[in-house]
Amino acid sequence: MPNLQISQPQTAAQKSSYDRTDWQRGYESQPNESDYWIDDIEGEIPAGLQGTFFRNGPGLLDINGQRIHHPFDGDGMVCAIAISEGRAHFRNRFVRTEGYLAEQEAGKILHRGVFGTQKPGGWLANIFDVKIKNIANTNIIYWGEKLLALWEAAQPYRLDPRTLETLGLDTLDGILEPGEAFAAHPRIEKGKNGKGDRLVNFSVKPGLSSTITIYELDESGKLLQRHAHAIPGFAFLHDMVITPNYCIFFQNPVSFNPLLFFLGLRSAAQCIQFSPNKPTQAILIPRNGTDEVKILETEPCFVFHHCNAWEEEGEVFVDSVCYESFPTVDADADFRELDFESVPAGELWRFKLNLQEETVQHQVVETRCCEFPTLHPNNVGQPYRYLYIGAADAPTGNAPLQAILKMDFVTGERQIWSAAPRGFAGEPVFVPRPDAVAEDDGWLLLLMYDAANHRSTLVILDARDITKGPVARLHLKQHIPYGLHGSFTPNVLLPIGS
Repeated sequence: MPNLQISQPQTAAQKSSYDRTDWQRGYESQPNESDYWIDDIEGEIPAGLQGTFFRNGPGLLDINGQRIHHPFDGDGMVCAIAISEGRAHFRNRFVRTEGYLAEQEAGKILHRGVFGTQKPGGWLANIFDVKIKNIANTNIIYWGEKLLALWEAAQPYRLDPRTLETLGLDTLDGILEPGEAFAAHPRIEKGKNGKGDRLVNFSVKPGLSSTITIYELDESGKLLQRHAHAIPGFAFLHDMVITPNYCIFFQNPVSFNPLLFFLGLRSAAQCIQFSPNKPTQAILIPRNGTDEVKILETEPCFVFHHCNAWEEEGEVFVDSVCYESFPTVDADADFRELDFESVPAGELWRFKLNLQEETVQHQVVETRCCEFPTLHPNNVGQPYRYLYIGAADAPTGNAPLQAILKMDFVTGERQIWSAAPRGFAGEPVFVPRPDAVAEDDGWLLLLMYDAANHRSTLVILDARDITKGPVARLHLKQHIPYGLHGSFTPNVLLPIGS
C-alpha cells in the first residue's frame, strides 16, 4: 500500500464553527424559478473558464407548508450557471416529474418518500402504498447532447440543456425499458490512445437476491455494453467506482425488513438496519461482462460515496468515505434539529484489495469529517495524487460541511479553505484549466450557502492553492437549498437570445 501521511485525531476542545439557526435556514424551500445574468461578482472569473456548471438537489422541503421529513425526499431543482467571456448566467428550474406536478396541483403531499416522508393521515393513509415517486433530485449530467436529471431508483428525466424545461422521462434511445432505473452516480472514463470517453453506470434491483446491471455508453450515448449479475442478499448500493477492468461496489452490512413499510408505519429507509457484526463486502464486477464476479470481505463500515479506484501491480485500491454505521432516519425526529455529535462522521479510508489472496486491508487516511469528493476527470479509474472534498471547519467532531480540503497523497500535505462561520459548502467540481499539464491545474466550483445574506454564491477556487481563497465569488439573488451532486461541461449552454 502506498506510504501515506495519516491524519491524526485532535483532542483539544473545539469551539463550534457555526450557528445552528444559520445552518437550518439553508434548508428553507426555494419555490421560485429565476433567469438572469449574475452582476454581483467579487474578483474576476478566470479567462480560461468557459462552460456550464450544473447542480441538482432538493429544492422543495415542504409542500404548501407540509414538511418533507428528510431532505433526500425533496423534489429535484436543477441550477445552471453558464460562463462565457468573463460573464455568467444563472437559471434554475424544478424537474417537472409526474409527482411534482400532481402535488403542486393538489397543494399537499400525495406520495410517501423513501427517507421518511408520509402522506398526511397516519398509517391508514399510507398502508400498502408502495408506489415510488421519482424525484429526480440527486445528480445532473450532460451526455450525448442530453441533459439528464438522475435519481437512482428510476429512469432519468431529460431536460432542455439551455432552458432546463422538462422534456419527460428518457429511455436513453431505447437502452432502458420503461421504469428501469439508471443510477445517480455514473463514472466517466476519459478516452486514451484515440478512444473516446465512456460513461459507465448501473442499476440495482434489490431483494433476497439482488441484480446489478452495468451499462457503458459512448460519447454519443450509444450503448457499448450491458450485462447483469445476481448478487446474494439485499443490496443497498448508492455509488460505484471503476478501474480499467472492474466496476466496484461496497455492499453495506444492512438488512431490510419491509413489514412496517407495507403497514404504513415507516418509510423504506427506516426499515434498513445496520448489522455491525457482519462484514462489508467489496463486489468487483469485470467490465468485460463474462469473467467471474469477485466478492471480498472487510470489516463493517457504511459507504455512501467513493472517491476513486485504480489497479496497481495486481492489486486494486479504493478510496471511500466511510461511516462506522448507517446514519439512521428516526421516524419522529426533525432533521433540522440533528445532534451532529450523536451520529457518525464520514472519514476517508483507503482499501487495498488483493485479488489473488482474496484479502482486504485498509488505512484511515483522513479523520476530519468529510463528504462529496472530486478529482481531476482524467484520473477517474487511474492512480491519482490530488483529492478535493467537502469538510468540516474543525479537525475533529461531526459538523456541517463548511470547508474544502485538498489532499496530496504524495507529500501528505493538506490545504483547507473554510467559509465558516456563516458559509456552508457542499460538493466541489473540478474543472481542468485548458492545456494544463499538472494534475491540480484547474479550478474548483462549488455552490455555497451564505447565511449572512440568505443567498447562495458560486465560489471559484484555484485548485493549485485553495488557501489563497476564492478568485471569484458570484453572488446569486436568492438562496439555493443544500444540494447533492453536479457536473461541468465545456459547452456554453446559454438560452437562445441571451
